[in-house]
Amino acid sequence: MSKVSSITRVLEIVEIISYAPKPLSPLEISQILDIPKPTTHRLIQNLINEGFVTVDIGGGIIPGKRVRNLSLELWQQGQFFNKRQIILQKLVDEIKETCGISVPYYTNMIYTDRINTVLPLQIYLPVGLKSPIWCTATGKLYLSQLSTTSRHKILKSLSLNKFTRNTIIDFNMLNAELDRIAETGISIDNEEFISEMVGIAVPIVDKKSRYIASLYLHAPTVRASLDDLLIHVPLLRTAAHDIQVLMY
Repeated sequence: MSKVSSITRVLEIVEIISYAPKPLSPLEISQILDIPKPTTHRLIQNLINEGFVTVDIGGGIIPGKRVRNLSLELWQQGQFFNKRQIILQKLVDEIKETCGISVPYYTNMIYTDRINTVLPLQIYLPVGLKSPIWCTATGKLYLSQLSTTSRHKILKSLSLNKFTRNTIIDFNMLNAELDRIAETGISIDNEEFISEMVGIAVPIVDKKSRYIASLYLHAPTVRASLDDLLIHVPLLRTAAHDIQVLMY
């Protein structure tokens, strides 16, 4: 195998692992890419050693820290980031409440984009903040997009802490909630992460309808109810589509 083809194979492995809806086994990677099993194992081990991929608790291969960090850096590239900010600003101007984008990072969500409302009462959740995935609108939306097996593995690995009296920590109740979100494409935070804050989120997807990020809207309950926010779902979905278009 030539040097060029080896590089191509490595990039193909990283690509299919990143796009896969579930962790892939080395055998599956070998079959998908039509690479001999010994070669696949060697390349995967090199990628593991360099931190580009890692092995999950079930033995599957998933993106490693370096791939996750690279994806965040690419997501935040200047021109693309600025265009997203324009879309978000227009959304906030229409809704009059804070909107932003959050992406998954291991067992958390990271806020990557945010435009604050101009109204005096605001909730401080700055860009770069990591939030839990089981009690936020953005995190629950991400979990709802996973396969049942992947979702269960993640939930069982977490300590489902109760942040407020509304935080859902019962495994079955949370799964039922995630099933509902998967059907509707609308995730809610009914004072589950922060008391007196409500939020909703819709997915930003790629051309193949694969989840990329969560577009959120939140507000203090003294100013808006959950029903008030849900009225704006069509505007959020339009903005999510406009952001998707930027990527192609």
